[in-house]
Amino acid sequence: MTIGITGSNGFVGYHLTQFLKLEDKNRVVNFKRDWFHDSDLLDAFVAECDVIVHLAGINRHESEEELYRLNVEMGQKLADSLARTGASAHVIMSSSTQEDRDNPYGKSKKIARETLAQWAKESKSQFTGLLIPNVFGPFGKPNYNSVVATFCHKIANGEKPEIHVDGEIKLIYVLDLVSQIQSLIEKPNSIPREGGVATYLIPHSKEIKVSTLLDQLTRIKSQYMDQLSFPSLENEFDKALFNTFRCYVPKGFYPKKFTQHTDNRGAFVELARTYTSGQTSFSTTVPGITRGNHYHTRKAERFAVIKGKALIQLRKIGTDEVIDYELDGNEPAFVDMPIWTTHNIKNIGKEELLTVFWINEPFNPKDSDTYFEEV
Repeated sequence: MTIGITGSNGFVGYHLTQFLKLEDKNRVVNFKRDWFHDSDLLDAFVAECDVIVHLAGINRHESEEELYRLNVEMGQKLADSLARTGASAHVIMSSSTQEDRDNPYGKSKKIARETLAQWAKESKSQFTGLLIPNVFGPFGKPNYNSVVATFCHKIANGEKPEIHVDGEIKLIYVLDLVSQIQSLIEKPNSIPREGGVATYLIPHSKEIKVSTLLDQLTRIKSQYMDQLSFPSLENEFDKALFNTFRCYVPKGFYPKKFTQHTDNRGAFVELARTYTSGQTSFSTTVPGITRGNHYHTRKAERFAVIKGKALIQLRKIGTDEVIDYELDGNEPAFVDMPIWTTHNIKNIGKEELLTVFWINEPFNPKDSDTYFEEV
């Protein structure tokens, strides 16, 4: 199945793209924003897709009039291209639960959704409009995508967030959202339709007061960055919030040296203190050998070098920047692995490398959450 994604470089678009690529059966066509200004390129994109997920949009803009115009225009241009090419793709559009609010963003998304729904009715095609609550997750843009991204960025970087309105907000984790979109791609008739058109309210996974959210993120920061402990990851929302927060920890925070307690017998080091369950293991690696080159989508993992010299490398999936950390067992230290970040560890010394690993869930070969990709 060929799946085109407008807004593929955005927050949800990035996660949907990477999630779909986990299965080889999917061919994902990434969209370039300037194709909206070139009808030939837009038509070529539309013509090759079995499914189009329309995520492109403007969340915030200094001009409310411009925000409104651009969101409406993108929906109209996509509908015009679909009509010109006689396309029969299933179109899925992300709109917002703000549709019925009296603001330019909600109004513009509603008009764009109705425009594409009208195309589907006239062409006897399938269209699914998604009404989505507030989305949070790793790599969201602070002061743009969500209050969670803003709070995480500020707290992790030593700033103090402000609460302007302490109301209840409905949240959905981005991985849960893209999983539901994938289900609609594979089974479009799993929801009721009228004339090929469906409007689907994506259920939120958590309703929380803004001040409660801030308190929980502040507690995560205290436990994780100050106490060097893993918070509780037993609850799915808690785990999602932690994995989101982890991605805003400055890269200079690592490697983190352990505190060694020494006496005439030798030394004692605490490797990982946790408020959650997990699995601990160790490996030996001979000089010149590299382990890893894989990433996870949900697991929290710590690499602790206690003997020998190691190079730990990390790279966010879909990007080119590689982060290098050198660790030496003479001063035992650790580095934690964010999700959606491929990582490896190489013995760069002349003696055997001894590494201890902690991960928050036991290894399950039937659901390993381990995807191989070279750093």
